This record gives sequence, structure tokens and C-alpha cells, in this order.
Amino acid sequence: MDFSKLPKIRDEDKESTFGYVHGVSGPVVTACEMSGAAMYELVRVGHSELVGEIIRLEGDMATIQVYEETSGVSVGDPVLRTGKPLSVELGPGIMGAIFDGIQRPLSDISNQTQSIYIPRGVNVSALSRDIKWDFTPCKNLRVGSHITGGDIYGIVNENSLIKHKIMLPPRSRGTVTYIAPPGNYDTSGEGERDRNINDERESLIGCLLPAPHWGSRPQSRYVH
Repeated sequence: MDFSKLPKIRDEDKESTFGYVHGVSGPVVTACEMSGAAMYELVRVGHSELVGEIIRLEGDMATIQVYEETSGVSVGDPVLRTGKPLSVELGPGIMGAIFDGIQRPLSDISNQTQSIYIPRGVNVSALSRDIKWDFTPCKNLRVGSHITGGDIYGIVNENSLIKHKIMLPPRSRGTVTYIAPPGNYDTSGEGERDRNINDERESLIGCLLPAPHWGSRPQSRYVH
């Protein structure tokens, strides 16, 4: 998950997106004024913006599992709702990388901090946006083609053994308006410029596929 692109407490001014710490017990935090929050929603806890996940809802109270050290978090600290589930990024660069339990890249964090420890509230992309990969669009894809979730629209060769099949995210559908030619692109999609019409909006589709931690992945059939 790209934690660097999540909402920041200092940037938010809508009170409806905030709750407040009601109690702290080790890695578990309770928060009040959390009406409208969803189960397994990703939240940022305290002024250090610790990563947490809602594991229980009761009225306007939420119980949050925090995945970082909670020392220093106190009653009244803000809790920012992101509106997104905790998820992982699937795409080129995942093979050979070393992550912690919430897909933070340990080698990238070590290079940035020059430390063997993970600082609290660190914001870093799970998969590098700087590396360029060799992308080849599918031959049967044309401008005007109708595509839906799970359709493969390109191949990225990560190495001589691994070929990533780039798929449209689940529950997405649309009409292709542009297909990037074969070449080297980063995973953000800004260079690739694959586009599709989704609910009458033109959207940019890159090489990354977000997958929520909770919930099964869609499949057409099981292979025994």
C-alpha cells in the first residue's frame, strides 16, 4: 500500500473525517465520534499518524488495532479516517522485496532512515515508483475494446522467469480509449497512460493492483 498518498491529519479540515482517542491499551486504541466508519477501514492514529485498522464498531465508538508502537498516544488525540481498507499492492517489484506485516518495504525504509528500526508514522510506497519496467500490451486489445475486472491488458517481464500479467482491477469495466505502445514505464501509470471509461469518467490504469487484506480475491474457477 502506498502510505505516502494517504490523507494526512495536517491536511484535513473536515471534522466529519476525524474521531478522537478515548482510550489506549497496548496496541489497541478505542476512539469516539467515529460514526460512519467501516469495519477494517484504515485509520491514522495520533499526531504521529500511526497505521491502524478498525476491528470493532459499536455506536460511535471504534476499536482500532494499531500496527505501530502506541507510546505517546493519549486521550483526545485525533484519529483520521481514510475511507480505504488496509490493502497490499500487487505488481512489478514485489518479487525479491522484503516487507513487514503491512507491506512496508524494509530495505527502502532502511535506506531512507539509515537505521535498522522502523520509525513511527513512516510514509513510503510499498512498490517503487522509480523503477521502469518493460511493458507489452496484449495483442488482442484495441481502442474501443470493452474490458472488465480481471481482463489482462498487458505483460511486464520482471525477470527471465517471472511475467506479471497486468489486469484490470475487480469490479471495474469500461471501454479502452488509449493503449500505450511497448516500452519502459514506471508502475504509477503516469507514463503508461492506459485509459478506460468507467462510469462515464476517463481513468488512468497503471501496473499496480490494490488488494484489500480482508475478503477473498475474485476467481472464475478453482484449480485442483
